[in-house]
Amino acid sequence: MIKEVFKKTSVLTDKPFHYCPGCTHGIIHRLVAEVIDELGIADNTVGVAPVGCAVFAYDYFNLDMFEAAHGRAPAVATGIKRSLPDRIVFTYQGDGDLASIGTAEIVHAAARSEKFTTIFVNNAVYGMTGGQMAPTTLLGQKTTTTPQGRNQELNGFPIRMSELLATMDGAVYVARVSVHNAIHVNKAKKAIKEAFMAQINGLGFAIVEVLSSCPTNWGLSPNEALKWLEENMIPYYPLGVFKSPAEVD
Repeated sequence: MIKEVFKKTSVLTDKPFHYCPGCTHGIIHRLVAEVIDELGIADNTVGVAPVGCAVFAYDYFNLDMFEAAHGRAPAVATGIKRSLPDRIVFTYQGDGDLASIGTAEIVHAAARSEKFTTIFVNNAVYGMTGGQMAPTTLLGQKTTTTPQGRNQELNGFPIRMSELLATMDGAVYVARVSVHNAIHVNKAKKAIKEAFMAQINGLGFAIVEVLSSCPTNWGLSPNEALKWLEENMIPYYPLGVFKSPAEVD
């Protein structure tokens, strides 16, 4: 008799992901879906998709989903949550969407302590539009718009969004995780569940920043990209919980 040891969560549709080989968006999608499934909130959850690599997220989550204009997912989530406060609302955003054109949106959502959850995927580059420098691009990192490497004098410093948002009084849960290996994938799932629990418990703004790979625009193989993430991104973007409900209390 064949025993089923693994199956796809029903919170994801059967549509194949469009992401590049080795991209970790698929892992992160699955973690979000598993958490929603395990918390038993799928029938009551509304997601907001961004502009960027995850623009078609509404095709992959078997949930009520909205599409937001570039950077405006927090504003859309705010409207949904205030209109339907019994719903569990989350945004799924990349670093270009959240940390560039959407900076004001996410900062003010945190300041207002809006009661929704944000999943923030940081791959240190503009993935969908060809690999330009993002606000999170590391110093010295080569991109299509910084072919000699990001220069502090010309381009400024990369923005650590989790550290910035953790200073906001309205943020109740802020964490940064990575998905470069199985151990950290499990830790990422735990953080995502904590962020949704903060909302279920009626607390304020919660965000999980997930360090992700972009093999295509980094010019690396999938395995090389995961190693690059571990060796280069984590030293600048340290992992951990920067704020938790216990600290807020």
